Amino acid sequence: MDKVKIAKLISRLTDYDYKNMYLNDFFETWHKTDDEIMATFLAADILRGLREANISTRIFDSGLGISLFRDNSTRTRFSFASACNMLGIEVQDLDESRSQIAHGETVRETANMISFMADVIGIRDDMYIGEGNKYMRSVAKSVEEGYRDGVLEQRPVLVDLQCDIDHPTQIMADMLHVIHHFGGVEKLRGKKVAMTWAYSPSYGKPLSVPQGVIGLMTRFGMDVTLAHPEGYEIMPEVEKIGRKNAELLGCKFLKTNSMEEAFEGADIVYPKSWAPFKAMEKRSKLYVESDIEGIKKLEKELLEQNAKFKNWECTEEMMKKTKNGEALYLHCLPADITGVSCKAGEVAASVFDRYRIPLYKQASFKPYIIAAMIFLAKKADPADTFGALLNESKPRIK
Repeated sequence: MDKVKIAKLISRLTDYDYKNMYLNDFFETWHKTDDEIMATFLAADILRGLREANISTRIFDSGLGISLFRDNSTRTRFSFASACNMLGIEVQDLDESRSQIAHGETVRETANMISFMADVIGIRDDMYIGEGNKYMRSVAKSVEEGYRDGVLEQRPVLVDLQCDIDHPTQIMADMLHVIHHFGGVEKLRGKKVAMTWAYSPSYGKPLSVPQGVIGLMTRFGMDVTLAHPEGYEIMPEVEKIGRKNAELLGCKFLKTNSMEEAFEGADIVYPKSWAPFKAMEKRSKLYVESDIEGIKKLEKELLEQNAKFKNWECTEEMMKKTKNGEALYLHCLPADITGVSCKAGEVAASVFDRYRIPLYKQASFKPYIIAAMIFLAKKADPADTFGALLNESKPRIK
C-alpha cells in the first residue's frame, strides 16, 4: 500500500466517534458502537498498510502484553504476540500452573501483580459456559481498581481473545476479510451468510464463533441463517441480538435444521462444529463439582450424538447449492478435514484445498485487528499518531 492511500485511510478515521475506546477493554462486539467497529477496521487496515510500506508502527518503547490462554491455541496466540510486537510491546505468557494462582491467589491480587508494567492483557477462556467472560471482566475490574487506587501507574486494557460468549478478534478478522473480498462495507447488505454446524469427531468445541458471527454480521445488514441439527442450540440471548439487528436493519436472521437449506443461494458459508449450549452448561456444572465420572459420561453421550450427523459436511455437492456455486468459504481454523486430519469431519478435502489461500488470508487479518484494538485503547489521539508515523516513515527494516 502506498503512502497516499494510507493517508486517505487515516483521514477517514476522523469520520468516526471512537473516543470511548480509550483506556477501555474490548469484549463482545455488540457492546461496541458502529463507529467503534468501523474505526477498528480502519486502524487495522492502516497498520497493515504501514507495515507493507516498511514503516515502523512501534508506538511503545517498553511495556508488557500479558497473555493468558486457558485453552490450546496457535493462530490467536501468535496473532496476539505479533500484534504486541508490532506496537513495541513485549509479550509474557502467564502460566497458571507455575504461578501462585495454583496456590489460591485471588483474581484481584493476580491482576494487579502482573500489571505493574503491563499495557494490555489478552485472555482466552472459552471452555466453560458462564465462566470465561465473567473471569475476564473480573480481571478488568481489578486492574481498573488498581489504577484508580494508585497501585498501577497505567491502566492495562483487556482484549478478549475468545470467551464462552464471543470471539471478537476472530469475528472481526473474518468480517474485515469479507469486506475486502466483496469490495467494501456498502456491498454487504443483503448478502446471505450460512452459519452452519458441521460434524466433528470431537465434542467440546466452543459456541463463541457461531455466536460472534450472528452478533456482528447481522449488524452489516447481512442475511444470516443459523443451521444445526436439533439439540445443538446456541445461547438464546445471542439469538435475540441477531433478531434485534435484523429488525433494525431490515435484513434476515433465520434458523433451520437443514444444512442444505442454509447453503441454498448463500454468498458466504461458515460450516463449523460446536457443542450444544445445554450440554456445555451441564459440563461447566460437572467441573465445578469435580464430577470426573459425570464428565466422562457426558463426553461419551455427546460423541454418540455427533456421530448421528456425519452428513453435516461441507462437500462439493453442498457448495454447488451456493450462489453460482462460488460462495466464500470461511473457517476459524483448524478445520476437521475429511480424510486428512480425521476420517470424517467438517469439510471435504477438495473444498478445503480449493479455498486454502483465501482461508490463510482470512487468518492474516487477526494480528492487525488485535493491534488495532490495542492501539485505539492506548492512544487518545490515534489519527494524529498514525499521521506522525506516516510522516516520520521510520523504516521497520533498515
